[in-house]
Amino acid sequence: MILTTSSTIDGKPIQKYLGVAAGEAILGANVFKDISSNIRDLIGGRSGMYEQEISAARDIAMSELIERAKALGANAIVGVDIDYETIDRGSGGGGNTSSLLMVSVSGTAVRVAG
Repeated sequence: MILTTSSTIDGKPIQKYLGVAAGEAILGANVFKDISSNIRDLIGGRSGMYEQEISAARDIAMSELIERAKALGANAIVGVDIDYETIDRGSGGGGNTSSLLMVSVSGTAVRVAG
C-alpha cells in the first residue's frame, strides 16, 4: 500500500478515487507514566514513555486506515493527514483526572496504475 501526504504519486497515475478512509486510536496514559513524565518535565529531557504511546497510537490508526482503504479496493492512499488530540477527563469531582491520547488519520483511497 502506497501512502503519501501529497495528492499525487509520481509515475503512478490515479485511475479511480474510491472515497475517504480514516483510522482512529484512543489510548490512555496511566498514572505512573504521568508521574514519571511530570518529574522528567521538571528536570528536563524527553518523555520516552509518552513518545512510545504516541507512536503506538499512530501505528494503530495507520493500520486501521490501511485496512479500510483495502476494503474499498484501494492500492494507495493520497492526501494522508494525521491529527493528535488530548482529552482530559475528570473523575466526577474526586480531584483525579486522566488524559487520553487520540490520533486520527485520514486520506483518500485510490487505485493507481502499476
